[in-house]
Amino acid sequence: MKAIGYTTNGAIDRADALIDLEVDKPTATGHDILVKVAAVSVNPVDTKVRQNRPAEGDTPVILGWDAVGEVVEIGNEVNQFKTGDKVWYAGAINRPGTNSEYHLVDARIVGHAPKTIEASAAAALPLTTLTAQEMIFDRLKVTDPVPGAANAIVIIGGAGGVGSIAIQLLREQTDLTIIATASRPETQEWVKELGAHHVVDHSKPLPEQIAALNIGAPAFVFATNYSDTYVQQIAEFIAPQGRFGLIDDPKAFDIMPFKGKAVSIHWELMFTRSLFTTDDIARQGEILDTVAGLIDAGKIRSTATESFGTINAENLKRAHALIESGKAKGKIVLEGF
Repeated sequence: MKAIGYTTNGAIDRADALIDLEVDKPTATGHDILVKVAAVSVNPVDTKVRQNRPAEGDTPVILGWDAVGEVVEIGNEVNQFKTGDKVWYAGAINRPGTNSEYHLVDARIVGHAPKTIEASAAAALPLTTLTAQEMIFDRLKVTDPVPGAANAIVIIGGAGGVGSIAIQLLREQTDLTIIATASRPETQEWVKELGAHHVVDHSKPLPEQIAALNIGAPAFVFATNYSDTYVQQIAEFIAPQGRFGLIDDPKAFDIMPFKGKAVSIHWELMFTRSLFTTDDIARQGEILDTVAGLIDAGKIRSTATESFGTINAENLKRAHALIESGKAKGKIVLEGF
């Protein structure tokens, strides 16, 4: 089967940064299902793994985690899907990725795909949806109020893939006031379209802009990127006993500024449940089923903003380069082989 991957990790500007491959088609056993991949999207994690994870011997690393496709084979412990079902999921970081014609995935982290949008539009969402939903409800626990705080959340990096879906999930499922950060006119307009109540510019001091909203100190802050550069500012504007969550990978992170306000720090990694086969691993499938219902009800929209054509090495290299530029808005999708 066709696949895209690499044998030497490193920078994207190398000719062999990503290459077209022919690999063996896998077989489903146990909890796995085999999916014929229709569409994928590209996430920052793809670029980070490509830069840093060496191949093991001659075995290429196949990237890609978001996927939409059709079940063609099921393992003997699978009972929630049948062949022919359309599914979507974000995969597991310790297994081969979705940049391949057929892909094995644990059925417990898979959901039934939305019925009302194209595969490419749906492919933009699984990883970012799971990341956002888990952060909002499992880590920050936004339904548990912070005493005396404004019922509000600040999303730093609101226009990216995670921020774009987090705004929508919050708007649809909570009564929180949503303050999103964005620095360019086009990204500021994008987060407004998605449902942010207020937009502030993260290239300028945040405490003054948030104070000017006259809503009080926000209970929650969700940083999707550059979290280490905002520590002092967040510590200044977040409410006492507030909750701060982050998903990026700072080289160092000083939590001391949060001690005075007893702010709790929450890490979210969407892959944790699959990495450790946690007792609640099936929650990911449940989340995806729930969000598929919201999409089919017209309450959530896809965050796909650019289609880079068919799934091949050249197009994936372009997508990686755009993500690494820091100028991507929403999600980049690819469809078909």
